[in-house]
Amino acid sequence: MSSGDLLMRLYGRVDWSVSIEHPDWFQEYVDLEAISVGVRAWQDGTMYGLLQCERYARALFETGDAAGKSEEIEELTRARLARQSRFLVPDGPLLLVILDESAIRAVVGGPSVMRSQMEHLLRVAQLPNVIVHVLPFSHRRTLIKTAMVLLELPEGQRVLYSESLEQGHLSDSSATVAKYHRHYDQLRAESLSERDSLRLIADALEGFRDDEQRARRGRLAEEQLQRQRRRQLHRGSPRIPRPRPGS
Repeated sequence: MSSGDLLMRLYGRVDWSVSIEHPDWFQEYVDLEAISVGVRAWQDGTMYGLLQCERYARALFETGDAAGKSEEIEELTRARLARQSRFLVPDGPLLLVILDESAIRAVVGGPSVMRSQMEHLLRVAQLPNVIVHVLPFSHRRTLIKTAMVLLELPEGQRVLYSESLEQGHLSDSSATVAKYHRHYDQLRAESLSERDSLRLIADALEGFRDDEQRARRGRLAEEQLQRQRRRQLHRGSPRIPRPRPGS
């Protein structure tokens, strides 16, 4: 059965309360994700979409194709958060995510945004249906050139989704799905345990908090310097005598 036929069979089960549209090449995946009973994702470079906090998602869109288009950025951010709503709840579908260490180290939006993202990640990782592993730089041996998602659908079907530069690729070929499921299992075996992964995320959080404090002190120092310069300019300007009463 093709993924298109499967989508038509399951079309009526999708929660269509979210009317925000996605790019055409992404829409079929979003429709399947909306009815999935399990998601297994591998992500490097940036934070996986279903785990992004609002500030991180907005900052990411602000640097993408929508840069400078505030209305489009807000729409894309709402769409991303809407996709998360059925997963980030205690009785939600399984959400198992392996993050390359680069996803928690690469700075998006500055240290304040990253601090919010790490706090969010630690918080949602406490949900019983959410499992997060981190694959440290030093542990990676399995070579997968792009992020990927394995979806488990209500009737037991599994599909694979990945992206290239310009489009998404969706496959329900049993051989392809099995191949990348094995790769995924290898990546999970190479990753830190859940507990150690959360410790690494907590360490990253402390680093971003320190960076945020340094940035704040730097801004305060710059503001003080600017005020001192303005006072010096004021002192050095020629004095204009005030008129005396009755003159």
